[in-house]
Amino acid sequence: MSETATTTEPEQQKQAPSVAKASGSMAIATIVSRATGLLSKVLLIAALGAEQLNTSYQAATTLPTMINELLLGGVLTSVAIPLLVRAEKEDGDGGESYAQWLISMGTLILGIGTIAAVACAPLLTDLFIADSPKANPALVTAFAYLVLPGIVFYGLTALLSAVLNARHVFGLPTWAPVLNNVVMILVLVVYWLMPGEITLNPVHMTEPKLLVLGIGTALGVAIQALVLIPALMRTGFRFKWRFGWDSRLSEFGGLAFWVLLYVGLGFGSMTVLTNVATHSETALVAFNYQWLIAQVPYGVLGVSLLTALMPKMSRSAANNDNDQIVRDLLFGNRMSSVLLMPFSVLMTVSGVAIGVAAFGFGKSGVTGGTGIGLALALSAFGLVPYAITLLQLRVFYAMKDARTPTYIQALMVAVRIGLLYFFLAVSEPEQLAVGVSLAMSLSFVFGAVVGQVWLRIRLGRLRTGFTIWTVCLTVVASALAFAVAKGANALVQNLIGFGNPVVAAWAEVVLVTLIGLPLSFGLLAAFRVPEMKPAIDKINRLVRRR
Repeated sequence: MSETATTTEPEQQKQAPSVAKASGSMAIATIVSRATGLLSKVLLIAALGAEQLNTSYQAATTLPTMINELLLGGVLTSVAIPLLVRAEKEDGDGGESYAQWLISMGTLILGIGTIAAVACAPLLTDLFIADSPKANPALVTAFAYLVLPGIVFYGLTALLSAVLNARHVFGLPTWAPVLNNVVMILVLVVYWLMPGEITLNPVHMTEPKLLVLGIGTALGVAIQALVLIPALMRTGFRFKWRFGWDSRLSEFGGLAFWVLLYVGLGFGSMTVLTNVATHSETALVAFNYQWLIAQVPYGVLGVSLLTALMPKMSRSAANNDNDQIVRDLLFGNRMSSVLLMPFSVLMTVSGVAIGVAAFGFGKSGVTGGTGIGLALALSAFGLVPYAITLLQLRVFYAMKDARTPTYIQALMVAVRIGLLYFFLAVSEPEQLAVGVSLAMSLSFVFGAVVGQVWLRIRLGRLRTGFTIWTVCLTVVASALAFAVAKGANALVQNLIGFGNPVVAAWAEVVLVTLIGLPLSFGLLAAFRVPEMKPAIDKINRLVRRR
């Protein structure tokens, strides 16, 4: 065991700076993207509230993202990069013709799928909220007609980003969602300034506020996709329509079948989740908003790490270098825990305060914010397993194995659906948001365990004990740090006695974050967690310069 450690640790440390550099280039853009995205959601719940109007909007806007994934999005993000990397290595034109084919076929499939989805909008509404007594089918359908054209642009965003990532361009695709968020913020400001309210019974498609909200949502997605075109052109890429045969088309088709089945299973589970959540007027909104908050640290840190590691793992797989794949997996798992566990504990101990601070005003009120925060606090433990599961699945895709992730997805979906119906049976309507959120998080815990076992069978020894030890250290460090932070917050709250619950919530969020996060990472450094070494070395260099 010691021999393995001595051979892998130096190489692991060598790879860290390069991955860290690629991840760092995306960090600022991702932070801005998440911040503007959160602001748009805050404005949305303030303008629409947390009940039927917002629930109908959330149900409708879920449709284009899920259908895009079902059509092509999952294939593009999970399979396109490994194949593009191989084409870059094997083809005389550096993979340009293969990328042209991907864009051409992707646009065609997405266009046909978009037209079919718009035509079938009432059927999709029935599928999603078939037996949900709290939903408004007419309003969901009206929103669906307006937002479903976004399918083609969601797909193009994923496709163009995949081509850019394969060309080692990571920063520009990360900025694209910022424009989408800015458009959405402007749309919501216009919506808020317009007189009147959207009529729920009956629903009129020509109602100005409904049109502004629906068309504005689709417009933001379109701008997010179109801004990537000049970025791709600047890399030297020249587009040409290609619909002919390529020697790798059969390989792509085999991978795509399993990825589509994988995405189809996810589509099924989200359909069940939406159906279950809309048995309560607020559960779907609360779930979506707690998920949004939980995704902020993952989007800033986890996605950057995964995006930087994916091409590297793909090249290792192309060279049949399983040892390097295992080192990348170990590094990714441990970095996910080090980076994300402090945020997971922050959301656990102060989730209610985060919900009230972010969403406790406007039409939502403190009650709506509390519901979101409680769902966040009780399900935040799923953040690290979620990141680890996604990394594990990408390892299989890098090895051109799309079948195994589908099997794992099937097991996760079975667990998730079982838990969803269990919580529907035992929960009161006001508790359903917590049940839905718990079902999602528990399914990722299950998926992380299954994925690790499966990779152990496939790749051999993974040094799982090393990963578990790091997870334990991060849990202990974060728990100690936030115990101190919560104690300090209790002292301050007692001394000052904030009368307004939203102000008190903001005080808790700021104080606990400013004390808990730095102390968590400080304790990790004190525990000599290896992944903290690059940061410690950089701090030491800065101190020595002074």
